[in-house]
This record gives sequence, structure tokens and C-alpha cells, in this order.
Amino acid sequence: MRYEFIIYWSKADESFIVEVPELVGCMADGATYEEAIANAQSLVQEWIDTACTLGRTIPEPKGKLAHA
Repeated sequence: MRYEFIIYWSKADESFIVEVPELVGCMADGATYEEAIANAQSLVQEWIDTACTLGRTIPEPKGKLAHA
């Protein structure tokens, strides 16, 4: 996976949040940094699988802040 992950601590959620900006709506969380990353990696694959099933285009990974 080469998609950019943005990771931060959410005090309100008391967990690490991972956003995948190149995949619309793709976010995960976890109690630890490692858990959040693992959850995000699984979710990216699910996002891609679902998009394929629905016949949607899969964005190519562009790298650091390419979405901005």
C-alpha cells in the first residue's frame, strides 16, 4: 500500500485516528498507534475491494499531500 496515512491522537475519542485522504471517507482508529495503522491497512483493502465490486475507479497513490 502506498497511500498516504495521516495519523493523530484524538483526545475526544481517546484513540489514534488514521485518515487516508486519497480514498474518500477512509478512516480508522485504534487504542494504540500500531493498532490504528493495522486497522487502516485492513480498511484500505476493504475500500479498494468495495470500489472494485461497485465498478468505481481506484485512485492511484500520489504521495505526500498530493490531495491538498
